[in-house]
Amino acid sequence: MSGALAISRRDGQWGLVPPAPPALGQLLCGRTAQAAASMLPRLFNLCAAAQGMAARLSLGLPPAPDARAALARDVLRDHVLALFITLPQALGLTPRALPQGWQMGRIAPALWGGAQPVDLVKWLDRGAGLAPVAHHVMRLFSDGHGQAPALPFADADTIDRAGALENSPAARHADHPLMQQAETAQGRGPLWRVLGRMLDAECAATGAMPAPVLRADGIALVPAARGVYALRLLARNGVVTDVARVTPTDHMLAMGGSLRAALATTPDPALARVIVAAHDPCLPVHWLEGADA
Repeated sequence: MSGALAISRRDGQWGLVPPAPPALGQLLCGRTAQAAASMLPRLFNLCAAAQGMAARLSLGLPPAPDARAALARDVLRDHVLALFITLPQALGLTPRALPQGWQMGRIAPALWGGAQPVDLVKWLDRGAGLAPVAHHVMRLFSDGHGQAPALPFADADTIDRAGALENSPAARHADHPLMQQAETAQGRGPLWRVLGRMLDAECAATGAMPAPVLRADGIALVPAARGVYALRLLARNGVVTDVARVTPTDHMLAMGGSLRAALATTPDPALARVIVAAHDPCLPVHWLEGADA
């Protein structure tokens, strides 16, 4: 259930036009809490487990059976496809074969070529695991293109505030030594985002995803493949009366958001495609013809 994100470049500026948001209020209001919680994950083909978990948490319903494991599987699937297929394609590289046994959580050797490294530069030089992909990203953006400002992180205190937020897998791991090394080297650019996704994939594979959070006002925050997904479903007498939803894509596409800011650093369409792949908006992307070269 989504349209496409239209991206163009005219008169030296990148234009991003997202589709109209889904009319969730029309679809869910008037339904029973149980019906709405069951329907919501079926409306979206990505992050279905996160949608369902947030709906049930916000409505005070018991979690679905195997909910945490389903969430981890969704997150791991999206990370694997992005890291091994989508990102290499955007870089002009040959997509990589999906790691054997990734559905069973055996992902770390394919990511790192062994144990998780401590020194970023040494790992990149060694060329193990996805290091060639990360090294290609680092080389492409060595001039500072693709960096987003150090925006506040999306969390339970900030998720519904006006303004741009950093809402991404990278934000979940910003304190990790590898992430700090990447940020020191190239800011919050594509390398930082790719490493964040790798670390998040390992967490999903090992069942170490952050726990969902329920705020006192009924907003449920659930970790998803692209960041933190927030949802509030209000119900009266067991019937849904109001819907409020905030997604990582909303934050990256906000004015001053990370994707808009990162694209503004480069006029190069090839680099722009890598920037978009590193952010991975939860939308199909349509690159409009006739954009500036």
